[in-house]
Amino acid sequence: MEATAKREFRGMKGLKKTRRIQVILIAFAALAVATGLIGYAMRDGINFFRSPSQVYAEPPAPGEVFRIGGLVEEGSLVRGQGETVTFRVTDTNQSVPVAFTGVLPDLFAEGQGMVGTGQMQDGTFIASEILAKHDETYMPKEVIDSLKEQGVYQEPAD
Repeated sequence: MEATAKREFRGMKGLKKTRRIQVILIAFAALAVATGLIGYAMRDGINFFRSPSQVYAEPPAPGEVFRIGGLVEEGSLVRGQGETVTFRVTDTNQSVPVAFTGVLPDLFAEGQGMVGTGQMQDGTFIASEILAKHDETYMPKEVIDSLKEQGVYQEPAD
């Protein structure tokens, strides 16, 4: 009788160990699936920032959506038919032509900072969204960082 009890106890111990391993494997599988789904959902939501110099140094892949920022080049703003506007964005080393169809922000102007979201097509950045500075002293952080790398950023006077 004692031998049977020991076998049953060992059998239960083995069953508990097997269950524990199964639970751990299922938890890892669920974590892997959740991570994959989150990555898949975010693939279109992540837009990397590039300066015009970076766009020329490492051209984006066709169809890649990214953000570009810099200063609107003086004398480059051209208002076309309807709501189409073209201009060049520069970091003072390189400049990239930009085309945008839509209503520009009120504070959008030549010589001011801007960030645009879109993609390159035939050497022109086709913007789906344009953001401009908030007031006379604001400039997006990415634009400031890019201009500092080029050595041309100057702190605004208070």
